Amino acid sequence: MTILKTKNHTVKIEAGELVSYEVDGHEFIHQKGSPGWRSSDTEMFPIIGPTNDANFRVSTPKGDAVQDQHGLLREMEYHLLEQDETEAIFEKVYSAGTLIKNSKFPKKSTEEFLSWPYNFHFTKSFCLNENGLEITFKVEGEEEMPFMLGYHPAFKLHSEDAMIVTKEKEISIADIMAVGSRALQVPHHKSILLKDKKDLKINTEGFVHFMLWTEVTNMVCIEPITFYPYAVAQQELHKGFNKLREQNNQFKVTLLPQ
Repeated sequence: MTILKTKNHTVKIEAGELVSYEVDGHEFIHQKGSPGWRSSDTEMFPIIGPTNDANFRVSTPKGDAVQDQHGLLREMEYHLLEQDETEAIFEKVYSAGTLIKNSKFPKKSTEEFLSWPYNFHFTKSFCLNENGLEITFKVEGEEEMPFMLGYHPAFKLHSEDAMIVTKEKEISIADIMAVGSRALQVPHHKSILLKDKKDLKINTEGFVHFMLWTEVTNMVCIEPITFYPYAVAQQELHKGFNKLREQNNQFKVTLLPQ
C-alpha cells in the first residue's frame, strides 16, 4: 500500500490503483466490496469500449489487434518507480505482440489472450497538494502508434440527491442509470462537478469528453476519455484513434475538493 499525505488530505494507492482519497474524514473514492463495481479506478488503453461484436478485433496500421473491452492495459500489473510523502509514480511496459491473459475468459469472452502490435511505456503519476490530487498519464512508444485513453475512477456517493453538474445542465444518478452499460456521454468538456455531501471538481488536460456510468445509487464513475466509443460501430472503432506524437502523450486529471 502506498500512502500520500499533506495536511488534511490522505491518498491510498494499491498497486497503482487509487483506492482512497480522504479529506477531513470524507471519502471520495468508491470502496472495493461495496455494491456497484469490483474496482475503484482503472485505465482504458489502447482502446475504449467493447469489442465483442467485432470478434474482439480492432484494426490498426499493423493489422488486427486482439482486444477485449477497454483494452489490455488493465490486465497488466503496475510497478512502483518512485515515491515520497506527496508523490508516487507507477509504470507498465509492454513489448509488441506479447500475449496478455484476459481475465474475462472464458465466462465473458472467447479470447484467452490479448495482444497489441506496438511497444509502449505507460506511466501513472500521483501528486498530492493542499488543493487536491493530480493524476498524470504519460504514453511513450512508437511514433504514430494509434491509441485511445480513458481514465475510469469510481466515486463514492454520500447523499440521495447527488448529481453531476456541467456547464449546460445537471445530470442525476437516475439519468445515468437509465442509459445503462453504454455510459452517458458529456461531449467536449474539460471540467465537471460532482455535487454531493462534499463537492468535487474534476479538471482534465488532454482528454476531450467524459463518460458517466453506474448501475447503483451509492457510486458513480466519471470518466475522462479521448473518444466516445459508442459513436461508431465496434468494427469501426479504429476511427477514434489518436496517433502518438511528442506533443500529445501526456494527460492529466485533477481532483479538487470544494
